[in-house]
Amino acid sequence: MPDMNRNVAVIGAGSWGTTLAQLLAEKGMAVRLWVHDPGHLQAMQAERENRKYLPGIPLHAGIVLTGQLSDACQSATTVVMCVPSHVMREVSRRMQPLVTSGAVVVSASKGIENNTLMRMSEVLVQVLGVSSERIACLYGPSHAEEVSRGIPTAVVAASVSLSTARKVRELFRTERFRVYSSTDIVGVELGGSLKNVIAIAAGICDGAGFGDNTKAALLTRGLAEMTRLGVRLGARKETFAGLSGMGDLIVTCTSRHSRNRHVGEAIGRGKSLQQVLGNMVMVAEGVKTTLSVHQLSQKYRVEMPIAEQVYRVLFENKPPAQAVHELMTREPKEEDLG
Repeated sequence: MPDMNRNVAVIGAGSWGTTLAQLLAEKGMAVRLWVHDPGHLQAMQAERENRKYLPGIPLHAGIVLTGQLSDACQSATTVVMCVPSHVMREVSRRMQPLVTSGAVVVSASKGIENNTLMRMSEVLVQVLGVSSERIACLYGPSHAEEVSRGIPTAVVAASVSLSTARKVRELFRTERFRVYSSTDIVGVELGGSLKNVIAIAAGICDGAGFGDNTKAALLTRGLAEMTRLGVRLGARKETFAGLSGMGDLIVTCTSRHSRNRHVGEAIGRGKSLQQVLGNMVMVAEGVKTTLSVHQLSQKYRVEMPIAEQVYRVLFENKPPAQAVHELMTREPKEEDLG
């Protein structure tokens, strides 16, 4: 019998959920991976591989696949949430009576819920009815395609409870997956979510044929916007210079693995948002997050010119060239780093 304190439920079998399940199983954890789609579950059971989202990585023998949330959560002392942010509330609602008393719940999903404008940890606290001290998040520059292949990566585990953040740090850390801890869960979650909006802008610049100068300016000013909103919402300014801020911003704006950058690049080349999303298998969190950021910037009166232009390009069909022109010809001002 496995040690009950080493029982982990991973909820969501996309590329990231599968990767984290793999990492934990390799550490000797008893992992149950919940697969939402019955057809996908059947294929993964037959092939012992997630060919849809993470091809080429054989599933560890210690991973038990299941289509039942009750089975996944049974006796789990840690529950890792890897579902898209827009279904976090519904999946959590179904899990509410199933999560073991005292279990730590880790959000590895990046996004801000539309309309409620809640971060994922806030959704979990509200729906599961658990103390915020039992909630953590795991964010940072960490493409599943690289982590699953053992490429050295560093991320941050955050919780309002330093003890919980450290527990999550120890749970996930390996020789090739370095985990830091933080108590600024507001800043860590916002950094990891807001950067997806800037990544769409970076992709638009790539698709439109702009250069390295443009990308460098975009990342720098994008980070200033992220920091400005984060501080307004109670985050620490220095968090945005860390792994979930600048680190995740760099990788998401530059990597070929970035789904959000891919969306922007296709739009920069002239495709509509509907055309781009219709051809994607994975979820680009930045699209829905752009809606939330637009609402947040208006609600709190925070100036976010790049995010605002991304919103207008995505949802008001504004030509990307016009959006760039308006950003470049804004009123001159002093450099503000957030």
